[in-house]
Amino acid sequence: MRAPVPAAAHHYSRGVAAKRQQSRLAQRLQGIPTSIFSEMSALAVSTGSLNLGQGFPDTDGPPAVVEAAVEAMRSGRNQYAPGPGVPELRQAVADHQRSHYGIELDPHSEVVVCTGATEGVAAAILAFLNPGEEVITLEPYYDSYVANISMAGAVRRPVTLRAPDFRLDVDELRDAASDRTAAILVNSPHNPTGTVLNRSELEAIAAVAVEHDLVVITDEVYEHLVFDGHEHIPLCTLPGMWERTVSISSAGKTFSFTGWKVGWATGPADLVHALYSAKQWLTFTSGAPLQPAIAHALTQESGFYGKLAGELQDKRDGLCAGLRELGMRVFVPEGTYFVTTDVSGFGHEDGLAFCLALPERAGVVAVPNQVFYDDAEAGRHLVRWAFCKDQTLLDEGVRRLAAADLEA
Repeated sequence: MRAPVPAAAHHYSRGVAAKRQQSRLAQRLQGIPTSIFSEMSALAVSTGSLNLGQGFPDTDGPPAVVEAAVEAMRSGRNQYAPGPGVPELRQAVADHQRSHYGIELDPHSEVVVCTGATEGVAAAILAFLNPGEEVITLEPYYDSYVANISMAGAVRRPVTLRAPDFRLDVDELRDAASDRTAAILVNSPHNPTGTVLNRSELEAIAAVAVEHDLVVITDEVYEHLVFDGHEHIPLCTLPGMWERTVSISSAGKTFSFTGWKVGWATGPADLVHALYSAKQWLTFTSGAPLQPAIAHALTQESGFYGKLAGELQDKRDGLCAGLRELGMRVFVPEGTYFVTTDVSGFGHEDGLAFCLALPERAGVVAVPNQVFYDDAEAGRHLVRWAFCKDQTLLDEGVRRLAAADLEA
């Protein structure tokens, strides 16, 4: 029988284990925090608060798409789908790009299906960036971009979209490019600011990309959710950009099936093949019965997202008005699910402090934008609110905020 271990030894053992566990985390992941969306959604659950932070709708997309997924399951489409995606979905994506933007794609070599746009962006970064190379990004940025770039061993060079207009500073963009730059990562319509890059801004990006011979990765998941007559223009349609651009989108936002994680990447065959070379070692394939259902959505349910955009615009207007009445400075978005506000008038040190206090004070959760910036001062007092929610929930959220003491 072993001799009992002294209590002090137990404490020592736990301390060593904790240090070892910390040291075992690869350097590429050190310094990358838990996703703010996970943290704030968990806070909403633990406090019973209304979640106006994370961008998922309260209602599902077209019932016929759900039935198409059920039928695919019942008919036996439950084993591995082809790595690049089922043929009918790749064809549907190609048809969608042609009908909306006049982009001609070979569905066999210029379309690959991904586990959401998140995997598509990750695979693109891994495919096109070597350790030490730089990628220009627009900030504030979706938080997975930082993790992806870090895991690739690359270096991000942010170009800041600044309040109140959140427009692209062309001079700052040009200054960010150097002989170390390998790629530009563009998100438009832009999360979290809601900016839809206009043609002149896209032309400036194209000019830098051509001058420095860069690959461009575009995240276009909100392509159909634009308001007030604004137009989403795919960057790949500009002169000199087709041969250097990978365009990424998803069914999650377009059809309100965010949990299905079905996305796609399109572009010239050589770039799509490179992206797939990385993607095949991430998930290989996923969502076998969901892929034909999304093919049905793209071919048969195109009216859904036009109606959705109109409904979201109305919800945006209502939430903006409600937040403005509370004394916040409101920046009205041109697209996406989100509105950004400046909460500095309430006296909090920053938006994070405001958001952490909000569940207890008002029973509402929002997301602090400062976590999406390298330039912390540019986003310090900005807070993101999601309006892709049921109208009664939005009304209740504003009511709770109005009844709360929001002062620091």
